[in-house]
Amino acid sequence: MNAGAPVETWSSNLAFYLSVAGAAVGLGTLWRFPFLAGQHGGGLFVLVFIAACLVIAVPLVTAEFMIGRRGGPNVPLAAGRIAAASGRSPRWAAIGVLGTLAIFLIMSYYTVIGGWVLSYVAAYTTGAASGLDQAGLATRFQALLADPWRLLFWHSAFMGTTVLISAAGLHRGIELGNKIMMPGLFGILLALAIYALDQGDAGRAIAFLTQVDFSQLSGGLVLAAVGQAFFATGVGMAIMIAYGSHVPATTSLPKSAAVVVSSIILASVLSSLLIFPLVFGSGVDPAQGPQLAFIVLPSIFVGMPGGAVVGTLFFILLAFAALSSAIAGLDPAGAWLMEKFRLRRAAAISIVAFAAWLAGIATVLSFNHWSGFHPLGAFERFRTATLFDLTDFFASNILLPAGALLTSLLVGWRLDQQAVATDLGRHAGVRLVLLRLLEYLCPLGIIAVLAGAI
Repeated sequence: MNAGAPVETWSSNLAFYLSVAGAAVGLGTLWRFPFLAGQHGGGLFVLVFIAACLVIAVPLVTAEFMIGRRGGPNVPLAAGRIAAASGRSPRWAAIGVLGTLAIFLIMSYYTVIGGWVLSYVAAYTTGAASGLDQAGLATRFQALLADPWRLLFWHSAFMGTTVLISAAGLHRGIELGNKIMMPGLFGILLALAIYALDQGDAGRAIAFLTQVDFSQLSGGLVLAAVGQAFFATGVGMAIMIAYGSHVPATTSLPKSAAVVVSSIILASVLSSLLIFPLVFGSGVDPAQGPQLAFIVLPSIFVGMPGGAVVGTLFFILLAFAALSSAIAGLDPAGAWLMEKFRLRRAAAISIVAFAAWLAGIATVLSFNHWSGFHPLGAFERFRTATLFDLTDFFASNILLPAGALLTSLLVGWRLDQQAVATDLGRHAGVRLVLLRLLEYLCPLGIIAVLAGAI
């Protein structure tokens, strides 16, 4: 799409909902949420997370959709354009610049992790990993991380798959991909959750997720829950601005934001119902990171009926989640290149993907040859941080909150409220609530997350 060309719109509201849900429901939802819930006591964390999704994520996602619809697909310039239309400084374009940079950095390592998932899909499909015990799986996972060429191969395979889908365009690529992957993702997730509840310790898992003990309430728990709501919905990544640019004027933005957030909550609950019955039934600690998905759960599958099939479905599930998010990650920078240099979509997306692939080599090497390289080792907090760790920290803990904070300030305080009223809901009550949340609660929540991270 070149400058001055009409903006493509989603073929239907369903296609839009599936695509934004696909952008939001990723690996962070399917494995990060359960281990955070495990670390922070279960039910209370779930309750605070849901509350944060409703009162912080919904207003911010609505605001990002509005910026995209009013500002156009050139994400780095979109916020500046609508600010100028309200008589404000075009420097508010910093919102899109921060988001575009953040998602580019995230894509550089997200595709490496997506490559891990593809390698396990291949291993389970061929039967190479389905019979391994925990020690064997741990050895296999460590061997994968230690081999830069294998990591590079799977990083390239994942990025290549992402490009094929994204470069095909809005209708034949993103929409079609998500129409296949999202029903598949939720179907597999539901089937595996039912299986886990039947085969694992369902009673203990459900009690853990539903019993709320307010004596456990702490600043750390609240920050973790708000941060997960923030991270899971992709606020600050510029993806919702890019996707919002294709939303027709007749589509309700608050309703669309509610669909996104509801899909996140549903996926988070289902992933917990998949993981907690199994780990409790096996006496395993659920508060683990990558090991939970790549070592612990696969080792549990081994001793279960149909374990090979379950393991295969589990990693196909993760692959769908990783891909549906990744195809959205190339859009912000790609749209900027299309307008700035009048490039075709395939060329623009390929350029962004190649640059992110190159940057991802630093992540690949961070797990082996450069594992001892700690650029900020002079600072105690980053004493053992690799290039991968620093990229993740800077993108997730600095750029995303900063962009989201600017979004809430722009929409809540600086824009002409009459001009954006229709975007914030047709009902006066909805508009008022969203505006008040954007003016007060969202900035406070974001500042708390930012301060906690720093």
